[in-house]
Amino acid sequence: MNKKVVVKIKNLLNERGISLRELSRLTDIRHATLSELSNHKRQNINFQHIEKIAMALGITDSHGVGYY
Repeated sequence: MNKKVVVKIKNLLNERGISLRELSRLTDIRHATLSELSNHKRQNINFQHIEKIAMALGITDSHGVGYY
């Protein structure tokens, strides 16, 4: 059985009042990459990106990440 990890970037940014461009600056991840992730246009995600996003948004648990 395959599982999918879905990062709910839009929800997290809205909760924290942060723009995608600001997240890009904080994480040093390209804005285009974050846009693809937030719009579920990217099939794969680099685990380091998940770590950087979590650190920038202060996530310490699975809040904002769904497993399907």
